Amino acid sequence: MIAHIRINDFAIIDNLSVDFHPGLNIITGETGAGKSIIIEAISLALGSRADSTFIRSGKEKARVQVQFDQIPPSAIPLMEEMGIEPSDEIVITRELSLNGKNICRINSQIVPLSALSRFCKTLADIHGQYDHQSLLNPENHLSFVDLFAPDRILPHMEGVRQSFQEVQRLKSQLSALQKSEAEFLRKKDFMEFELEEIRAAHLTPGEDEELSERIPLLQNSERIVESLLTSYDLLYGTEASILARIKKASDSLSHSEGFSRDIQQQKEVLDDCYYRLQDTAEELRKFQDHFTYDKDALDQAIERQERIEQLKRKYGGSIDSILDYYKQLQEQLSLLEDASYNREHLNQELEASETLLKARCRDLTRDRKDAALRLKSLLEAELTELNFKDAKMDVLFQEIPPGEEGADQVEFLICTNKGEVPKPLAKTASGGEISRIMLAFKSILGNGDALPTLIFDEIDSGISGITASVVGNKLRKLSREHQILCITHLPQIAAFGDHHYRIIKQDTGERITTTVEPLDQDGVLSEIARLTGGLSITKATLENARELLESGRRQE
Repeated sequence: MIAHIRINDFAIIDNLSVDFHPGLNIITGETGAGKSIIIEAISLALGSRADSTFIRSGKEKARVQVQFDQIPPSAIPLMEEMGIEPSDEIVITRELSLNGKNICRINSQIVPLSALSRFCKTLADIHGQYDHQSLLNPENHLSFVDLFAPDRILPHMEGVRQSFQEVQRLKSQLSALQKSEAEFLRKKDFMEFELEEIRAAHLTPGEDEELSERIPLLQNSERIVESLLTSYDLLYGTEASILARIKKASDSLSHSEGFSRDIQQQKEVLDDCYYRLQDTAEELRKFQDHFTYDKDALDQAIERQERIEQLKRKYGGSIDSILDYYKQLQEQLSLLEDASYNREHLNQELEASETLLKARCRDLTRDRKDAALRLKSLLEAELTELNFKDAKMDVLFQEIPPGEEGADQVEFLICTNKGEVPKPLAKTASGGEISRIMLAFKSILGNGDALPTLIFDEIDSGISGITASVVGNKLRKLSREHQILCITHLPQIAAFGDHHYRIIKQDTGERITTTVEPLDQDGVLSEIARLTGGLSITKATLENARELLESGRRQE
């Protein structure tokens, strides 16, 4: 709620400072004293359009500062978004300069005008001659219906919100899958070519190492065969071979081994060498028999080696790396096939979720239309009490694409004279009428509206007598849930105030200035008497004022 206002050099206001309180704050004053100027100043602080003509003549800048206490929970996320430390007290400052500078501050932090305006919509609403009040904006009308029947509507809204979020999640997954699938399709032909190229090579782990050993053998086969023959002949192939000589040496020792253990051991060594060399000679002979020079085999081996090296350069530095890449290709192509199935599955889920969302939206719309019909009847009854004798209201529903709040666009229409067709509020009602229409809404919606402060200007336009008392009584009841600031010139309304302020225009001889005076009990009585009887306050007008005040208290 608004706790304090300070205004400097704004229009005919020089320096003005005033505290406001919970409940119904009544502001009165003579015509031209500056009542509406104060509302203009508050409106400026809340984010309305700036105009340098507001700056007091002879001054360089105007400054309006509004302190709010008991900040509503709905304001906290916006404060965090702007980087402002949440607190129970907020000071909003707006400065206008002749040089065109327009500075907005929240707790000394400079913020853009758009952010200030959005933030202040959670704190207060002005109803009167200004063009930014919530009632004239059809975007707010849906919330009036929802606030009227929360027990029936909110459960539907929660279901709609859940369904909408599920639809958005599935759409996001489907979009990501389609994007991934599109990328796969662009690569598919190339991937299949690579897969076939590797498959056709019939690679075997370690094959490249075997070729590295085999090719040098094939390339040097003549030299190898010659060395094998020579080695075999030296070992076994002639009468003077090494094996023949070792056999002779062993046979020679056999004649004397019986006489010496040492000779016997040496003969055993010779025999062991003989058999081992005999095995070696046999292996060399077998290798020689199987080893032949084959130019075609050499060419094929070299060609195979070159093919493997080419695949290594393309797909990895080893056969193992190539085979790993081959498995990756198989998996990616398999995923592509799975993507087709997943896309179909997701489409089915999305279709089911969209069907559920539409069904829940229809249920929500049904209950909203029922609530709107009941709200319409109550509003017409309220408006009749507020001196709209022939007022008729209508609620226009239009279907929009489903969202988190359903598929409804709602606008309240009104006609205030017989025979007219209901039209949008902004095109029909005057400033005072809008104030009373909003009072009718607020009286019905009660504490469902989270706005802490409501400001009414021109609410008494075109009414008097009993209707004024009805308006005053409704403002008093509304002020038990909201702080109300109300400018009025009718004593029947002023009599219901919890706190009363008088706007005074003073002539200093050089210029006119406006001040605000909080009134005590006697001051309130005198002001009600002035409103009742004009400048001439008599015993009769004082008694009438006292009766009005007592009547206002009795209707509490």
